[in-house]
Amino acid sequence: MREHIKPELLMPAGSLPVLKVAVAYGADAVYIGGEAFSLRANAHNFSFEEMKEGIAFAHERNVKVYVTANIFAHNRDLEEAEVYFRELKELKPDALIISDPGIFLLAKQILPEVEIHISTQANNTNYGTYRFWHDLGAKRVVSAREMSLAQIRELRDKIPEDMEIETFVHGAMCISYSGRCLLSAFMTGRSANKGDCTHPCRWKYAVMEETRPGEYLPVEENDRGTFLFNSRDLCMIEHVPELIEAGIDSFKVEGRMKSALYVAAVGRTYRMAIDDYCEDPQRYRERLPFYRAEIAKCTYREYTTAFFFGKPDETSQIYDASTYVKEWTYLGMADEEKQYHSPDGRTYYMLEQKNKFCVGDTVEVMKPDGRNITAEVLDMLDEEHHPISSCPHPRQLFYVDLGTDLETYDIIRANRS
Repeated sequence: MREHIKPELLMPAGSLPVLKVAVAYGADAVYIGGEAFSLRANAHNFSFEEMKEGIAFAHERNVKVYVTANIFAHNRDLEEAEVYFRELKELKPDALIISDPGIFLLAKQILPEVEIHISTQANNTNYGTYRFWHDLGAKRVVSAREMSLAQIRELRDKIPEDMEIETFVHGAMCISYSGRCLLSAFMTGRSANKGDCTHPCRWKYAVMEETRPGEYLPVEENDRGTFLFNSRDLCMIEHVPELIEAGIDSFKVEGRMKSALYVAAVGRTYRMAIDDYCEDPQRYRERLPFYRAEIAKCTYREYTTAFFFGKPDETSQIYDASTYVKEWTYLGMADEEKQYHSPDGRTYYMLEQKNKFCVGDTVEVMKPDGRNITAEVLDMLDEEHHPISSCPHPRQLFYVDLGTDLETYDIIRANRS
């Protein structure tokens, strides 16, 4: 029997700044996409130089980097994939995330020293599939979102001990089989399986009767509209023990298009929950209210445990809106090297404005080590050190005095509920 291990925390990063935040807030590994062969066309994605810097930054801090190449390739993609993999060879990523067998064989040929992880897009729902990929040389397989914990436990018992299981534990859910949705391609010509999804599962719908063209009949669930396919987001923060006991090696968080605040809040909370449970299960149980409160400080669409404890039912959908719950707002992130010391002895820190706030506001400083510090905005200065009362312009650079010392990667946020 394979002993339970402390799972890896695998966080998303859609850009180089977010990668650095993920590392600072506790990720054991991050997954990123380059400018080609990535299933997030609308994420910022990484240029070659950004990937090089990001991988070096992570490796200096003993954090792994996995690069996604999980499109379903056509003939025209294979030559470009070969060129891309030869470029990646120089960067030394820790793994490639792949779903297409042709891309898999290319990666094995060109980057034999790099681990290959099989994407959830490959529909990995049984131990036979895991054995198949293991025999071909894959190190890890990402379980399909449709698997229950009981099924994952059985899978763990029937695959080789050195085969790793990666499982999504947090983030958005798709309405189609492990994300292989055709609605977007059919309705808008933008393919979800090329990373260009328009999210039609979040739209309102009506019914049109065949002999009455143009006459739309609402399928009313309430006066706000009808959202037939609008799933809640996955959240397993209250079930870390069950996930570990099922034999999952890597806890994966969805969200390569998410903000730094989302990555920091979710990453830090799972980091604390995993560490607490592995060190002292009683402490984990006592801190559950804290984890729940922290995980709610990022944008989300209400929460569900999805398929883990059985098939989702009507409570797993959201019927009255497709918008996020957003009670906390990201204001900016500190860099302790960018300070201004005023003649009267006050210390100001430069921020780049993410959302407007004003002198006199109460904010919270979120620190990577788990602390939250309540602070008041005592004073603000523009780039030329002239007094200002607020920062109204997006991406505006300014200086702020919060009456407390700030460190690099401290995130400033505010409750706007």
